[in-house]
Amino acid sequence: MMNATSNERLLDVKDLTIEIDTRRGPAVVVDGIDLYVNKGETLGVVGESGCGKSLTMLSLMRLLPNKIKVTKGSATFDGRDLQTMSNGELRKVRGGDVGFVFQDPMTSLNPVMRIGDQICEPLIYHRKMSKKEARARAVELLRLVGIPGPEERLMAYPHELSGGMRQRVMIAIGLACNPKLLIADEPTTALDVTIQAQIVDLVKDLRAKLGMSVVWITHDLALIAGLVDRVAVLYAGTVVEDAPVDELYARPSHPYTRGLLSSIPKLSDAPASRLSSIGGTPPEPGRRPKGCPFAPRCPLAEAVCHERVPRLEPIAGNKAHRAACFVVQRMQEAA
Repeated sequence: MMNATSNERLLDVKDLTIEIDTRRGPAVVVDGIDLYVNKGETLGVVGESGCGKSLTMLSLMRLLPNKIKVTKGSATFDGRDLQTMSNGELRKVRGGDVGFVFQDPMTSLNPVMRIGDQICEPLIYHRKMSKKEARARAVELLRLVGIPGPEERLMAYPHELSGGMRQRVMIAIGLACNPKLLIADEPTTALDVTIQAQIVDLVKDLRAKLGMSVVWITHDLALIAGLVDRVAVLYAGTVVEDAPVDELYARPSHPYTRGLLSSIPKLSDAPASRLSSIGGTPPEPGRRPKGCPFAPRCPLAEAVCHERVPRLEPIAGNKAHRAACFVVQRMQEAA
């Protein structure tokens, strides 16, 4: 478990729904997501590819691609409604109070701008620094994220850096204005395990130093075990389980969460044992089942699961641990 966190909400997302325009009409890709981040907390957002992790976070900053739009819900950040902010107000939040580390630094960094210019840009815009002050801060940031020879690296272009160093540059840009919230969208994708461990340790250290909140988006439950305070598990565009990280690993409730955890290889497994897997595939946007989206793949599904959509409910009266599953709720009532 990480350091103690505040119970005061920094980010509160309620009933967020996102649709994409298709040739067959609007299709729901994020369906009524509820999640929150407390001040000083690190939240892990996990789930299979395409479950809506990145879209949810991009929608908060209005960075969605064309033909994808928010149709319902609210998102409050530090007491302000992000959905009703003007473009000018949101620009002050984006990159200032909220830092974003995108998934692929090679496509997120401008290939024709030097690293130093890209780090200085938010400092000049948000913090009104002079070019000299911004450059000094850029050197400090590169040193903070562990890049050797930061003065020389300011003059480098993205293609002149390794994948791990480009990712560190993205983190430096995200941290430039000392944000209250850092959103890291699979920042270790395509990196080898040694660099992954370095990035994870870096974010943990920076969070401790700066006291910021972090949202870490990933599909790798094993990676975030020692990084986050709490985990929100997404499936087909909705949160199916939300719990403190230790609680989730020790007592997973939702069948989907159990399936994800059982698919992680363990040192105690026999050498010839087969890894567990979840049968079937997630529903396509626009072709969601009538009831619980996981019901067609769930080994515990009952008739009600195919007819109604379950809501996130506390497990055994524990408000910190919630799951959206009729079977789990019935078993709790029977106990």
